[in-house]
Amino acid sequence: MKIVAFSDTHMLHQRVDIPDGDLLIFAGDMSVCRTVQDVAGFNNFLKSLPHPHKIVIGGNHDHLLASSPELGQELLQDAIYLQDSSVMLKGIKIYGSPWQPTFNTRACDAFALPRGNVMRNKWDRIPDDTDILITHSPPCGIMDEDGGVSHGCTDLLHRVQQIQPRFHIFGHIHNHNGMQTIGKTCFINCNVKAKKGIVRPALAFDYYS
Repeated sequence: MKIVAFSDTHMLHQRVDIPDGDLLIFAGDMSVCRTVQDVAGFNNFLKSLPHPHKIVIGGNHDHLLASSPELGQELLQDAIYLQDSSVMLKGIKIYGSPWQPTFNTRACDAFALPRGNVMRNKWDRIPDDTDILITHSPPCGIMDEDGGVSHGCTDLLHRVQQIQPRFHIFGHIHNHNGMQTIGKTCFINCNVKAKKGIVRPALAFDYYS
């Protein structure tokens, strides 16, 4: 299966170079998403793409998805919307979760939670047999640095180390983009919004059974 992953378009999705594939994954932050029109517009964009399977999770800018997840799921008719939930595709178990530690006073705070037990409880819900994990937050210490500070989640890292998915796909931190394999897991920061108005292409990779 060829998988294409991207995140953090912030209303620039029409500018993203998206290669063909079997599964398209979006790891959060489609826009500021405070309106129905934002989410519906992103769904129209997804509808124009040829990928037979599409999965979406929310991010810290996706306020409508956080406040009205059922409405968000209804609007995203051309994708599978995951919020602390799984889907099986061709024998591959995929789990999606939008949460991240509270970032800073300037950042939008949809799906933001304090570090500690509250956040840990979210990660504990990830099934042990997950093959592909999609989160908006990066794990601590892996493509998560911004301004000299590591913004990833330590508890997420511990959970990933426990279950060892084949792939962990995330975004959120714009300084980084790429793939890094540690142990049995390939970590992928797939955000596309870089500095100075640069929009990166989506990342493509193969999943071999």
